[in-house]
Amino acid sequence: MHFASDNTGPVHPKVMEALVKANEGYAMPYGADPGMVRVTQTLRDIFEAPEAAVYLVPLGTAANSLILACLSQPWETIFCHKTSHIQEDECNAPEFYTGGTKLTLIDGAAGKMDPGALRSAIAAEEGRGVHGPQRGPISITQATEKGAVHSLDEIRAITDIARSFGLKTHMDGARFANALVHLGCSPAEMTWKAGIDAVSFGGTKNGLMGVEAVVFFDPSHAWEFELRRKRGAQLISKHRYLSAQMEAYLTGDLWLDLARRANAAAKRLSEGLSAVPDIRLHHEVQANLFFADLPRRLHRRLHEAGVEYYLWEGDLDGPDPDEPLTARFVADWSAAESDTDALLALLAPETV
Repeated sequence: MHFASDNTGPVHPKVMEALVKANEGYAMPYGADPGMVRVTQTLRDIFEAPEAAVYLVPLGTAANSLILACLSQPWETIFCHKTSHIQEDECNAPEFYTGGTKLTLIDGAAGKMDPGALRSAIAAEEGRGVHGPQRGPISITQATEKGAVHSLDEIRAITDIARSFGLKTHMDGARFANALVHLGCSPAEMTWKAGIDAVSFGGTKNGLMGVEAVVFFDPSHAWEFELRRKRGAQLISKHRYLSAQMEAYLTGDLWLDLARRANAAAKRLSEGLSAVPDIRLHHEVQANLFFADLPRRLHRRLHEAGVEYYLWEGDLDGPDPDEPLTARFVADWSAAESDTDALLALLAPETV
């Protein structure tokens, strides 16, 4: 019963097959392999962006940090949500790769920046001159670290603010596919048509071994990114193995199918949990992860049975068995219905 993270799941068999095939013979290194040519064209087609600059890196942290380094200067600040991945889970990598650009944290429900709070934070930097950080790019996460999905209108509200101040907007799309299938829109509609300048197009959390795409809709950033990728130790010599993964992912819309599976698994689990007395979901499930409050006694039962998930807030060893503690549940593409059923059986009324 594995619901801790979509990083814990297996690589899809078609991706493994592609890696085995890519292992035959020889291929030019550093992104000069034929597979990368095909991946670049496919991603340009998917995003309806024929001039986009497309690159692959092995890590989401690298994708986010290198993009932001190209969109900012060391004396600027990046505006992001206080629970964003670049704030909470990247060990100051954005600050490192940007050469010192700071992060200004914005509040908002479910991991989404409140537009009013964002505008106020940007405006607050206008009167400090040389003494304060200069305004830099905005970074939004889609889907958010809380499992919510920005609507197209919500994305445009943020990018409209960015444009009004002459700023760029980056999208952290580690769970890009999960958000996209929820909205039912096109990749172009969720990115450049909504005002996004660059996106980290995630794959590792959705069935790949380890590869993320970087897409700049303004190709003028291409050479700087190539230099930063090399200097940042993220240019893989045997690049064909990155290309092979991404090509398999994009072929036949596998990436969308895997996201639909993960989203459906999370929804099924959430519906089962919400039917159990004393369990409260934080908000409607929109992607493949969600948060819920369970009484300590139910947490203990799940942990004793070997269910894997993160206890996000609280202590299992506390004295009150009925105190609600927060859990994060994440479903990946391979989540089995039998695992969901087994988890829910542990919470059935007759066992409570």
